[in-house]
Amino acid sequence: MNKTLKCRKTFSLLVLVMLCLFCGCGIEKTDGNKLKDLEYEFVEEEDIPEELFAKIEEKKAADFKLVYETEKELYVVRGYGEQETGGYSIQILDFYLTKNAIVFSSNLLGPAKDDVKNLAPSYPYVVLKTENMNKNVIFD
Repeated sequence: MNKTLKCRKTFSLLVLVMLCLFCGCGIEKTDGNKLKDLEYEFVEEEDIPEELFAKIEEKKAADFKLVYETEKELYVVRGYGEQETGGYSIQILDFYLTKNAIVFSSNLLGPAKDDVKNLAPSYPYVVLKTENMNKNVIFD
């Protein structure tokens, strides 16, 4: 096989693969209008599903966002990575439903200067559990 024919076949294959990849990917426009606030509960560490807890442990040193689904429940996790001390808390700003997504917004609150009792590093994260509505989660 000559080099030109081989290059054409390789190029054609590459173009075909790229077309398949681009055709399979799409961007869904999110309707940001709030339909309703969602009910949720905070999940204590001992009640986190084992598989999810393993993922949290794997990612907790860095800033992270996770979603974990069961047939009936949706777990939304927001972690803020390693902090120099303990005493941090996480404020839930928004957790609501839109036409095609769930929006989750939170904020990390630092400890008050006189509140720091633990000088060891901490890894603040929050796990919320709600009904699984088979919607994408947008971390705002």
